[in-house]
Amino acid sequence: MQPKQPEERSVSKWDPTIDGYLKFLVDSMVVFDTLEKIIQHCPCADDEFRNTGLERCANLAKDLKWFKEEGHAIPEPSSPGLNYAKYLKDEQAFICHFYNIYFAHSAGGRMIGKKITDQIHVAEKLLNKKELEFYKWDGNLSQLLQNVRDKLNKVTEGWTEEETEKTFKMSGEVLRLILSRS
Repeated sequence: MQPKQPEERSVSKWDPTIDGYLKFLVDSMVVFDTLEKIIQHCPCADDEFRNTGLERCANLAKDLKWFKEEGHAIPEPSSPGLNYAKYLKDEQAFICHFYNIYFAHSAGGRMIGKKITDQIHVAEKLLNKKELEFYKWDGNLSQLLQNVRDKLNKVTEGWTEEETEKTFKMSGEVLRLILSRS
């Protein structure tokens, strides 16, 4: 049995840093921006997947602007986000990633944004209790997700789990940036 890669190992304790969190947000911006551009311009994505209310780029831009105004240096995108964005440009793969990225962010992402192991809140620990726009939606999130879920399930009927596994691997690499040190 081969040893697990870093992105496959579970995290026993969340100890986020501002630098790591900024890397995570910047790389998330790259991934969401790529995904949202594909959706807007790809003939394989019909209007049902456009302007769903799940889009994150505008919110991430607000958050990164806030960090900059607070005196933090905004890092350049790193390889996890850049590699994932490059991979997403494969039109055959992006619907699976669309599903997993938006649905994982809306569920797990909100939890990460608010709660870390031992009930330490990122907002309290790193952000002076600021709630980031990345974790806010216009409208009822459950309804926004339901509006997209059925359409996506129809598109993905019969797909293998291989692409889903790749989605979790690549998004896990971006997520682990939260724990990185300068």
